[in-house]
Amino acid sequence: MPRLNQRRTPYFDVLQDYVTSGTTPFHTPGHKQGIGMHPLMRDFIGDNVLAIDLTQVGNLDDLANPTGPLKEAHALAAAAWGADFTYFLVNGSTAGNQAMLMTALRPGDTVLLPRNSHKSATSALIMSAARPVYMQPEVDEELHIDHCVTPLTVEKALQEHPEAKAVFITSPTYYGASAELAAIKEIAHKHDKLFLVDEAWGPHLHFHPELPPSATSIGADACVNSTHKLLSGMSQASMIHVCGPRIDQGRLKSTLRIFQSTSPNLVLLASLDVARMQMATQGEALLGGTLALARQARKRLNAIAGIYCMGADQIGRPGIAGYDETRIVITVKKLGYTGYEADQILRNRYNVQVELADLFNVVALVSIGTTQDHIDRLVNAVSEMAREDRPIDIYSPTGVLEDRLKKKSYQMPPIPELAVTPREAFLSDHVEVPFKKSAGSVCAEVVTPYPPGIPILCPGERITNDIIEYLRLELKAGVHIQGPVDPKLRTIRVLPNPSEVTI
Repeated sequence: MPRLNQRRTPYFDVLQDYVTSGTTPFHTPGHKQGIGMHPLMRDFIGDNVLAIDLTQVGNLDDLANPTGPLKEAHALAAAAWGADFTYFLVNGSTAGNQAMLMTALRPGDTVLLPRNSHKSATSALIMSAARPVYMQPEVDEELHIDHCVTPLTVEKALQEHPEAKAVFITSPTYYGASAELAAIKEIAHKHDKLFLVDEAWGPHLHFHPELPPSATSIGADACVNSTHKLLSGMSQASMIHVCGPRIDQGRLKSTLRIFQSTSPNLVLLASLDVARMQMATQGEALLGGTLALARQARKRLNAIAGIYCMGADQIGRPGIAGYDETRIVITVKKLGYTGYEADQILRNRYNVQVELADLFNVVALVSIGTTQDHIDRLVNAVSEMAREDRPIDIYSPTGVLEDRLKKKSYQMPPIPELAVTPREAFLSDHVEVPFKKSAGSVCAEVVTPYPPGIPILCPGERITNDIIEYLRLELKAGVHIQGPVDPKLRTIRVLPNPSEVTI
């Protein structure tokens, strides 16, 4: 293998070589490097992108078993992130989380994971037939935000469940909080457990000293990075990194073959190769500029009456060992708006689109692609939204927030009882019942407000009145629900005989 020169882009180079060689293509895809693409699309996306939209032929390597330029690209990425092994993902970090958990677990095994884990972890539990033990993350009731689990929580959970095979942690969260990863890793390894990290929201952490420590820097057994979320990889382009000898590499590779397409998009793979080169050679400088813009935005937003924008002031609170300042969490509760209403106002009145809305907040992402003009537009839009003399219009408060603040009924419900494993519930026969009358039933679906993609109900959990009330509040406030057959939750699928179900 050539020497690891981080300025190289071996996979992107080989795709360009194929294009310039003038090879006559008698292979997929059918548009033949754009020739057969309708001009409506070809003229918009451009000939160069279509020219490298190729299949894995000749020396273009094989994602399932790389031996050439893709293998070198993997090695370069591992070196850049400080891992021992890295694998490119074209099915997003969803596939990475699924592969990590499926590699670590066998049917019947127990895994410890925070309740605010992404729904991809739930799908991995369904497929692996593993049994989850959910750990309660630290909750900021005032901001209505789940943060990370603490080392103390992990230690207690392992003492109560010594049979667990792995500890799975989400860090950083969608809202920017990072866990005490080094301490939690030491606890997991002390108990001889695998330590796995969903670091989808932290692909940039490794490349700037003022950001929280990355999972690879503390030696997590495996972690997943969404290279597309905050770096320059294209959508769906992610990576999985492995450190140390605890992960069975053969099983991981076999598992990745299950979750990865046999026809991967080579444009996505090339974007990972180039994104790695960019971070390895320019990362600290680019992220320094990103942090400066984010800090400027936070300072200006916090000067607006009625707005609070959390930041490094949160570090040291339970569940916040570090904070990713590129995450701009704008709390609009004091304006009388829900985050869902603020999202609509910002988009429809000021043409500013945020990443996430929840009951009290909206979240804006500042990345290496953010400009000063973007920051000015965001700050100006929030400032206009916060004006007391702002005229009434169709996006004005619905009254949902004021009513619920008085009743304190916005608080997250407790973790429900696990009656059967997620796999058993998901694959079992079911009946559909009215959701508002479903208390006591065992859920057969995943019910997930999206974003952030954290399930409120997982298959196998017993539905409670608190959950019904909370989800009906979220629906009234404007949340988008993913997972259930009926996304409006007029009905829900449950197991037929809830009183007879025990784990």
